[in-house]
Amino acid sequence: MLTFDTPLSAIPSIKKPMLGKLACLEILTVHDLLYHFPHRYEDYSQIRPINSLAPDEKCTVLGTVVKIEAGRTWKKKMLLTEAMVEDASGRLRLIWFNQRFISQTLKSGMLIRVSGKVTKDQKGLLMSNPAFEKSARDATHTGRLVPVYPETTGLTSKFFRWQITNVFQKVKEFPDPIPEEILERLHLPSLKQALGYIHFPKNEKFSLLARKRFAFDEMFLVQLKALQVKALFKTAKGEPILFDQDALKNFLSTLPFTLTNAQRKAGFEILKDMEKMQPMNRLLNGDVGSGKTIVAALAAYAAAERGLQTAILAPTEVLARQHFENLSKLFPQTGHTLALLTGSYRVLDNKTVTRPTLLKAITAGIPKIIIGTHALLENDITFDNLALVVVDEQHRFGVAQRAKLQEVSLKSKDNIPKAVPHFLTMTATPIPRTLTLAFFGNLDLSLLDEMPKNRKPIITKIVSTDQERETIYSFVRNEIAKGRQTFIIFPLVEESLALKDVKAAITEHKRLEEKNFSDLRIGLLHGKMKPKEKEEMMAEFKNKKYDILVATAVVEVGIDVPNASIIIIEEAERFGLAQLHQFRGRVGRAAHQSYCFLLPGKPSHITNERLRTLAETNNGFKIAEADLALRGPGAFLGTRQSGLPDIAMENLLNIKLITIARDEAKLLLALDYKLTKHPLLKSALQKFEEQIHFE
Repeated sequence: MLTFDTPLSAIPSIKKPMLGKLACLEILTVHDLLYHFPHRYEDYSQIRPINSLAPDEKCTVLGTVVKIEAGRTWKKKMLLTEAMVEDASGRLRLIWFNQRFISQTLKSGMLIRVSGKVTKDQKGLLMSNPAFEKSARDATHTGRLVPVYPETTGLTSKFFRWQITNVFQKVKEFPDPIPEEILERLHLPSLKQALGYIHFPKNEKFSLLARKRFAFDEMFLVQLKALQVKALFKTAKGEPILFDQDALKNFLSTLPFTLTNAQRKAGFEILKDMEKMQPMNRLLNGDVGSGKTIVAALAAYAAAERGLQTAILAPTEVLARQHFENLSKLFPQTGHTLALLTGSYRVLDNKTVTRPTLLKAITAGIPKIIIGTHALLENDITFDNLALVVVDEQHRFGVAQRAKLQEVSLKSKDNIPKAVPHFLTMTATPIPRTLTLAFFGNLDLSLLDEMPKNRKPIITKIVSTDQERETIYSFVRNEIAKGRQTFIIFPLVEESLALKDVKAAITEHKRLEEKNFSDLRIGLLHGKMKPKEKEEMMAEFKNKKYDILVATAVVEVGIDVPNASIIIIEEAERFGLAQLHQFRGRVGRAAHQSYCFLLPGKPSHITNERLRTLAETNNGFKIAEADLALRGPGAFLGTRQSGLPDIAMENLLNIKLITIARDEAKLLLALDYKLTKHPLLKSALQKFEEQIHFE
């Protein structure tokens, strides 16, 4: 008898060479095989008389083999097997290429089911490379909704259909992690039924019901974990940080700008959270250029005023150094010391120091605000009294690094666990409401959806002709003459076989340097450069060593080059709208009027319609919603990055499903918070955590 945990190596019908190929798809056990779901179905459920067939139809024929012969094609010398099948209404030709076993399997007089697409040549109707099986057999490859599975070299859908049919029949127990009362309440099938419906659907309605069940499973587990994390923060002990309103007003009066209403609101939400005994766990979601750094600075200032430390983590040295430089300008009159710690930089109070000196100062509590990269998470770093952790673009840290963020509070100088620090995550990627609910349900949310008043909207235009391109190049030259700078973005580093027609950044850099802008200084930035080389190039561009920076998609989110006023994006249709909006945010960082030119490689009505969304609005949240609707959540988030299975990704736009899953998770946790009464669900949640990146 097989169980979900039975290794596939114990199943005689799965030969040894196949085990390695299955392992490449992470299919190691019976459970893994049964959860290898079809990504589509071929509808061969219609059994048709031969005389009713027409070209381009997909259907099944039930008939008797009256002729079978094998030979080779005259031109290419390919093996060709040809058969004739007959029913009461007529005859149909069947042909297969390079399938030697066909002539050994099919015999005259055999009654078979044949499924495929009907085509036509000079001899009449035929089916080319159809699936077939003896009519006495249960329908597996023919005569039904035939599942088509994700495949790899040597593992066909036919292989999966055989093995899944065989295994499913031999499994006696289907341990279901979802409580029966929830399934009954939501009218969802049991696990055994759902697996049967998805692999062997009687019709489309059954396959949809199965997908609904599995989508619920995955979203239910996401919501359970999110609510558990949220509850954990509520029960954890934090350090209440009371803010002094007069001191804060005085600090704000020293700033060279006035806060927007959105910044004031978000700042107040964060400061009020930090006054509580329970640690804050909040996401600051702001559009490109909306001013997240100053909001984080308010929180860090409030902590510093109470003698407490703040750690601000950025995913790259460029961003960490930028945060340090920006905050250093804001804090000179406060008396609070700042530090910068990355792989390359050790700075204390604007002086370069040795690493041991800086670590000693951090442990002694001298710098109140410590800015750095993942270098801040290394084992030899201890804080004096860390009360606030701010993480910029948290999703860009690795899973292990993100887990360590939660442990950073334990690293006090006496190694005695202290209060859990308040936690603020920042992202410049506007996240649509459905994804916020699905992925960030454990976080409180603050939105920055308003631009600072001195920011002029970026003028965005679609450039479709060579003549318009030349006009843009002249415009670039004029802006550079005024002292401005320009980004030119390309999708690839070098020519590839898959995308021959894409202009490569290296080639284009050379062309622009020799032909269009021979008298200007042009830098190059791409993904194959070493991190240090990228850092140096960005720094040199920011310091005006170059007039133009040719770059691939590695241009950092959040990189601030106030003097850059133009960005040209080649092959714009190859990027998602949300990513294009991020690129556009590299300009318009100062008071200069800025411009974004979108140059599609293959202009078309559909391409221009999609890009027009970007041209018509600078609102990142509207653009993110449009991008999500156009490309789906898998492309928007990156399926690998999220770790979510395909069915969950498909349903991330289903707000009703997410809400139901959240409500059911709340109900269950209210009765059984630690899931001790639901061991199967507890085990499923633990396994699920290993593959999902919870924020």
